[in-house]
Amino acid sequence: MSFTVVEQCTPRLNRSELAVPGSNMKFLEKATQSPADVIFLDLEDAVAPPDKDQARKNVIAALNELEWGGRTLSVRINGLDTSYMYRDVVDVLEQAGDKLDLIMIPKVGTAADVYAVDMLVSQIEQAKGYRKRIGFELIIETALGMQNIHEIARASARNESLHFGVADYAASTRARTTGIGGPHPEYHVLTDPDEAGHRQRHWGDMWHYAISRLVVAARANGLRPLDGPFGNFSDADGFRAQAMRAAVLGCEGKWAIHPSQVELANGLFSPSEAEVTQARRILEAMEQAEKEGRGAVALDGRLIDIASIKQAQVMVKKAESIAAR
Repeated sequence: MSFTVVEQCTPRLNRSELAVPGSNMKFLEKATQSPADVIFLDLEDAVAPPDKDQARKNVIAALNELEWGGRTLSVRINGLDTSYMYRDVVDVLEQAGDKLDLIMIPKVGTAADVYAVDMLVSQIEQAKGYRKRIGFELIIETALGMQNIHEIARASARNESLHFGVADYAASTRARTTGIGGPHPEYHVLTDPDEAGHRQRHWGDMWHYAISRLVVAARANGLRPLDGPFGNFSDADGFRAQAMRAAVLGCEGKWAIHPSQVELANGLFSPSEAEVTQARRILEAMEQAEKEGRGAVALDGRLIDIASIKQAQVMVKKAESIAAR
């Protein structure tokens, strides 16, 4: 273990994160009944420019007047390159900051972007006398942001999570796709011909590098890595496949851009009963091994050691958080 200890961010269950457009009061009201772990009220991409001011008012009213049942609440502000961002931060925090848990910052390109929002939020919190510190969710969705991701991840003590914004990232890198998440048929490998001359085509995951890099930057700084949107909300199987690839790589959860995706994400990013049972067996076996002075032990024909304890503890702790939720 390195002498440098990675401090973990505020622990939150974050299997699913539901996006709700701030311009639609009906959707905001329905979101209060959502089983999503985190709900972000959107002032950015889901809101047309003529509706920005009204959406901001809607979000403030929703935070103050609706009953959210203890859910974790976030607001996605507009980008730092717009004329809307400062008013998003000032109005929402001054009028409803005590109801808010997180601010989602889009298109973060440099650590200075995070610093700028941090300074503004800190001044408002101090002026209003808020005791609860608002956390930051950071969307990495440009080539610049991916280049600077490690500096961004440690840019503020408010940072809690990194999110992969696949659509804008694809546009920024000029990827040859118009989809939002998911695979592409041309991103594949072709096998050599067999004896009959037949060849097989195996699709790959064109987002593997980006998500892997995001996971490393997040975990190295004690943050939660989150996979972003999957645009085809009518394709549950496609959503499952993308979510599981992200989960295997270490992501904590995934966005839901439609209510139907929330339960999918909750289930996919929750350990199964069998996995939790096995994790508990590992902890019990290692506890017995420690009593007997052994550092490793065999369980079901496989070696388990101190590293196995860490993996099992993570799984059991998440299962306990889900049960509490």
